[in-house]
Amino acid sequence: MRYLGFDLGTRTLGISISDETKTIATGLTTLRFEDSCYESILEEIKNIVNDYKVEKIVLGLPKNMNNTIGERAETTLKFKETLEDYLNIPVVMQDERLTTVAAHNYLLEANLSRKKRKKVVDKMAANIILQTYLDIEKGK
Repeated sequence: MRYLGFDLGTRTLGISISDETKTIATGLTTLRFEDSCYESILEEIKNIVNDYKVEKIVLGLPKNMNNTIGERAETTLKFKETLEDYLNIPVVMQDERLTTVAAHNYLLEANLSRKKRKKVVDKMAANIILQTYLDIEKGK
């Protein structure tokens, strides 16, 4: 059984996956959809969950820097409920502040062109979200 990590954007969903020991996160894919039309990717998510025998999803929560919940976080919490209802597996929230910035920095250090960074930044952010969660879980 594995975990998935999600980084939800307005038009993309970055997805990462854990290994079976739940120690290492790896970027998997990025799903694209029309502006905030998440329902269009639910079937694809379900297929990934079934194919990889996923038992939990770790969804990044985009809190404001002052730790408050803004409009993006409210949308993400609604997406969480939709996922739980549709997939019938737990979805846990992981603070994702600055994960996209960190992902961009990693990719800049790797000397990737802007075009290549744009293609992988979402799954890299999902990877950071999931790896953070896995590290916290291992530390308990």
